[in-house]
Formats: sequence, structure tokens, C-alpha cells
Amino acid sequence: MKQVIKTDKAPAAIGPYSAGFKAGDYIFVSGQGPLNPRTGKIENNTIEEQTRQTLENIKAILEAGGSSMADVVKVSVLLTDLANFKAMNEVYKTFFSEPFPARITYGTGLALPNMLIEIDAVAYLGK
Repeated sequence: MKQVIKTDKAPAAIGPYSAGFKAGDYIFVSGQGPLNPRTGKIENNTIEEQTRQTLENIKAILEAGGSSMADVVKVSVLLTDLANFKAMNEVYKTFFSEPFPARITYGTGLALPNMLIEIDAVAYLGK
């Protein structure tokens, strides 16, 4: 069983994808960035602010699907500058607790100008 997850508390998809998808015991959250859900724009310039907004967007999608950050088992983090890794981690660890999700972090270019970070997540809802 598959179900698209939509919420006005996270930015709408800006391309041909779903922001979130529930499939069986899992929720898959597409790559989220620091877009303000009300304006659809990037309003923060620091990696700390952008990380916080990105994770708030993921949290909103998970909650709309009946889940939470505590259910996240896998995360991918994309940074435009790996020098931001430490500062991103400081904010990241305020959204997750031990045992932390499995994670990989990449340095890469991102599609939107001024976007410093993108994160996707997988949550497990099974018992």
C-alpha cells in the first residue's frame, strides 16, 4: 500500500516528485531544503538556519504521515561546502537522539541558488 504525504507545513514539491511517500512500514521523505513553507523561498543565509529549516520541513512531512523524527533510520545530507559539516552537525543533533539514524554526507552542487543544504530521510513505522 502506497500513500502520498502532503502538508502545508512543508514546502510543496517544485518538480515532478512527491515530498513524502508512505509505503508499507516506511516513510520516504524526498530531499528537502531550507525553503520557508509559507513563501516557498530561501530566507536564511547561514548553514545553521538553513539546516534548522530543512529539518523542520522533514519533521512536518513525517508528522503528516503519522511519524516523527524518532522513527528516522536513514538520512542523506548534501552540503555545497563540506566546511559547513561541523556547524550542520550542531543543529542536526538537536533534531535526533541516540541511537542516531544511519547517515551519509556528500559535498555537491545543489539546484537552487543560495541553497547550502539538502536532506532526505527514511522512517520506519513497524514494530
